[in-house]
Amino acid sequence: MTTRQTVRAYHEARFRGDVTAAAALTGAGFTFRSPFVTSDSPTGHLDGIDGLLSIVTGVELRSELYGEDEAVLVYDVHTASPVGTQRTAEHFRLRDGRITAIELIFDGAPWQALMAAAGPTTT
Repeated sequence: MTTRQTVRAYHEARFRGDVTAAAALTGAGFTFRSPFVTSDSPTGHLDGIDGLLSIVTGVELRSELYGEDEAVLVYDVHTASPVGTQRTAEHFRLRDGRITAIELIFDGAPWQALMAAAGPTTT
């Protein structure tokens, strides 16, 4: 698979809630960082994805940039919540065709009340 195919397959699996398919695209030494979640687990960073997806009404890909071993996606997550639409950037690093690092970048302030109710986010 190309970098584009791997990253898009992960992105699509995650927003379908298919944790198994998303995790299968990660590689050894995987790390995930976001304003609320830090995880070294290929599945742990997706804990609670069903809760998020229950309020997502759509995901609109705005831009995608690909290199040999990295990629950046910029997208809007539309929600049926007080947050409304969240602009998000996601940076991926790959090694040997597998995702080894993801950094999710967004303004966490609108999510603070929702995340506080969700509990701990380190796995």
